[in-house]
Formats: sequence, C-alpha cells, structure tokens
Amino acid sequence: MNSFRCYALAAFGALALAAGSLNSAEVALFTLAEAIDEVLESPTAHRSFWGVHIAELKSGRVLYERNSEKLFTPASNQKLLSTALAISRLGPDHRYTTSLVSEAAIGNDGVLQGDLVLVGGGDPNLSARILPYNSTRSFRNDLLLPISELAAQAVQSGLKRIEGSIVGDDTRYVRQPHGSGWSIDDPKWGYGAPISALSFNDNVVTMRVLPGRVAGQPARVEFKPDVPYFTFSNRTRTMATRTVAQRLDLDNQTGIGNLMLWGQISVRSRGRNIEVAVDNPALFAAVALRERLAELGVEISGETRARHRLPLDVPDLKGGTIEEEDEKNAIAMIQSGPLSEGLSVINKVSQNLHAEMLLREVGYTRRGVGSFEAGLGEMELLLREAGINKWQYRLRDASGLSRQNLISPQATVQLLAHMAKSEHGDLYRASLAVAGEDGTLDWRFSRSPVRGKISAKTGTLTGVSALSGYAQTQDGRDLVFSIYVNNSAAPNSYVRRLIDRIAEAMITAPPATPSPTPEQTTEPTATGSLKPPA
Repeated sequence: MNSFRCYALAAFGALALAAGSLNSAEVALFTLAEAIDEVLESPTAHRSFWGVHIAELKSGRVLYERNSEKLFTPASNQKLLSTALAISRLGPDHRYTTSLVSEAAIGNDGVLQGDLVLVGGGDPNLSARILPYNSTRSFRNDLLLPISELAAQAVQSGLKRIEGSIVGDDTRYVRQPHGSGWSIDDPKWGYGAPISALSFNDNVVTMRVLPGRVAGQPARVEFKPDVPYFTFSNRTRTMATRTVAQRLDLDNQTGIGNLMLWGQISVRSRGRNIEVAVDNPALFAAVALRERLAELGVEISGETRARHRLPLDVPDLKGGTIEEEDEKNAIAMIQSGPLSEGLSVINKVSQNLHAEMLLREVGYTRRGVGSFEAGLGEMELLLREAGINKWQYRLRDASGLSRQNLISPQATVQLLAHMAKSEHGDLYRASLAVAGEDGTLDWRFSRSPVRGKISAKTGTLTGVSALSGYAQTQDGRDLVFSIYVNNSAAPNSYVRRLIDRIAEAMITAPPATPSPTPEQTTEPTATGSLKPPA
C-alpha cells in the first residue's frame, strides 16, 4: 500500500467509524502497528534485518517495537552518542584555541631564533566554514582564512625571519588517526580523514577533475585549497565515449603526501569533485602556514614537520595526567566559536572527523588524555546515566564508520529520551536534520505532510540504513524513535523509502490498536516503558 493510499484510507476510516459503517477490527488496519507491519511485509524488507522502537516522549509508553533489544550496526547514528556526550560533558560554551608559539621571543630585528610551532587545540572548525550552520552555503571563498589570520598576526607582532622550522603540533590528542573497524579504503577519502588535534579544512583537499580538451589527453586537475602538500601523479586518460571502462580512483597508500589519480573520464563529462583525505593533518596545516607566511614576506630557513604524541608515550590511555610542556611565547592565536554552533555540522551534515574529535576532547578535558579510550570511559558513564546497560551496545569509534559498532534501537531511544529531558535538550534536538528542510534530510519528505515534523540523524553504510530522532504527530504528541536496517542486499534507496514510510506512519497513523473484538485472535503490538527489562 503506497503512502498516499495509507493517508486516504486512514482519513476514510475515521469518517466511516464516525458514521458507524466500520467495526473496530477494520479500523485497526489503519493503526500505527498495522501500518508499520505492512511496510515490513514487503519483499525488500523481508530480505533485511529490521529493528524498530517508537515511544511517546512524555509518558515513555512504547507504541511499536520489533527486534528492539537486538544489536545493530548504527552507521552514522553513532553520532547521536558522540554529540550527546560532548554537550553533556563539555557544555555548549566550550571553545578551542589554536596558537602559534615559540621557545624564544622575536628579536628587535624581527628574527625568531628557533622553531615556530602551530599548536592544535582540538578545534574541529579550523576552517573557512560558516557558523552557525548554514543550509545554503557551507564555506567562505578563502579556504585558507584561519591560517591567513594566524600568519597576519605573526607578521603584525614583528616577525620577519624564522631561523628554524615550521612545526605542526597535534599532541593534545594521542595519535590514533583511524577508528577500529574502518574499511581499508576509508582513510583515502574525505569522509575517512584522519583524526588529529590540529585539523585544518576538515583534513581534506578537494580535487576538481575535468576532462582534457580532446580525447587521449590526461584529465585537468585543480586542488582546493591550493596547498603544496601532495606529490601528485596524474595517470588519467580522457575518453571519446560517453561511458568509460575504468572509473576514476585514487592511490595515496604509497607514502606520506604521495597521491596518484588514475582511470578514465569522458570528454563529455562536466567534471567531478573528489574529496581526498590528507594523511598527516598536522603537517598539512604546517605546510599551509608556511605558504602564507612566505606570501607575507617571512623568510624561513628550516624544514616543515609535524609533532605527535604516540600511544606508547602515554602511561594510561584511559585517563591520567599528561605532563604540561614548558610555557612558550604566544605569537598569535585564534579562538573558535562555542561548541553549540558546531553540533549541527556533525548531526545535520554527518561530519565524521568532528564526531571523532569531540570524543577525544572529552577525554582530554575530563580525564587528562585525548584518547579514544579516555573518551569511551566518559561515554560509558553517560550511557549508564541514561539507564542503558552494557549489553545494549558496543562502541568502536565515535563517527559510525566502524562496522564493529553495535547498539539496540531500544538503547538509542533511551539516550534520545534522556537527552530530551536534560538541560541541553532543545539544543541537542535542534542540531538534528529536519525532514524536508536541511541537512541529510533536506530532500527526504520534502513533499510529504510530515515535512518539518521529524528531527533525526540518518545513517548509511553498504547494507546498513538508519534513522533515529524525534517526531511530532498530527495531534501534537512528541515521539522518540529509532529504525535500524542491517544485512540488506537491496539498494539503500529502496530501503530508505521503506524507512520513510514508517516515519510517515508515526506522524499520521493513530497510536494504538483499539480493543479487539471477540473475533480477533491476534494481540496488539507490545507496549511498555523505555526502560530495558531487568
């Protein structure tokens, strides 16, 4: 039954009931439980593993559940946990400072005798990103904006020459660049950019790839931002045909900063944008700084390098005290906006790097170690506060890229309900994508009667789809829900359509099955509370 027919029949059923022409068993066809069961009886749904949990936010009454205590790979719904942790432990006003420091002061002649160190403060938005979240435009034109500001401050302080190196320092966080369980190809693409306390432009360079002027030529390639970080090899070929035998692909596994683009592109192509992850973010930021300082006339005698804190250098990754370095001369610094402005970037756009950085920032701030393990310890405490037991989840990263993450729909709903009732509940809910309006839901539900009535986090991996968040019914009730689909061989677009039908039913269908008549033998869908069984 398609969505339009569901709405029409539901409306017809309500009118007919008022006229006394339908009995309660017939009306039950149009309740929430029946509407969802119908979706899950489709052939596409049968070839997937589904978990659904829907409850009223105020009362906690469960309206529908299926496999709600089973464990599912959540994909980017994992970010619901990461942002909940950040807002709970860091607070909405938390800010980051990125600074330029040196061991020696700048001499009267403008010469710095020593290294100039760019110290990462964990700012996820050390970029030209427009904040608060802008649904129509993400970045300002000058992608080097924060690096330019730091370089300008350094020159204003009198810097003319550096008798030393430019150093990118990301030692605030332990060097754990990738999450456990990430796919082998993830680190080369923008969505799998490595994690670092010194992250500039999301640790991504965008390659604009255009066909050659004529068939047989290599593709034309431009980099944004234009930072001389990669050693680039162009092994592409422009083809005269509309289709190609080898699509474009990357190889950046041959060494730090080495990048090869290969494959074919049609001469008729309008071009492609490819987001490439930089493999050493601290070095990338240092290279960008060196370029801007040189453009401003600063002479630099030394090399450009990075400084990291390796796991073996930390006595206890779960928490402890990191020895503070000797105080240095601050030559320049910039401060981020408040954490509250960045949450929407993570949840609306599904920004993986930022979610990972938040977990480590919590570990650094609360336990003295910017590691995954320290952040995980704080996450486990938060989940316990929300009434979630350890058997309801397994966490291997903060972004959802890892297929080793597991959580139940019931536990997800419990966390959402806990956050809704917290002091930061409104901010947390506002950070989610809105159906038919913005973020990863801007094109979903855009022509549906539920547009604007769902605030949720999407999640997608191959064979995995998810949608969890808040909804408001047509009669004004607030719902909290989680829908997970795993082990699906169907195209994600097919599965998304089924998820959307369930979401629409939450808004439009009556909440519960009427009392059964003596002729009815099936029981209504189980109801209960948000709490797990003992």
